[in-house]
Amino acid sequence: MIKARVTVTLRNGVLDPQGKAIEGALGSLGFEGVHQVRQGKVFDLEVETGDRAKAEEEIKAMCEKLLANTVIENYSISLA
Repeated sequence: MIKARVTVTLRNGVLDPQGKAIEGALGSLGFEGVHQVRQGKVFDLEVETGDRAKAEEEIKAMCEKLLANTVIENYSISLA
């Protein structure tokens, strides 16, 4: 069993209205000096294989097909 974490973030240059809203909310709560907030998502997965290369290949396919919109998002994979 191989555990993995996939982090998906918006590409640079893509507007992030949710990140902007979080930035404004943080300022309203008294957290000053916070700028350029970008939001993303994290997926924790377990893949039934002992082969790390195969697991990474499968997870990359999952990202390309479902987990990330590769037109506007980047993703990174971290195996544990």
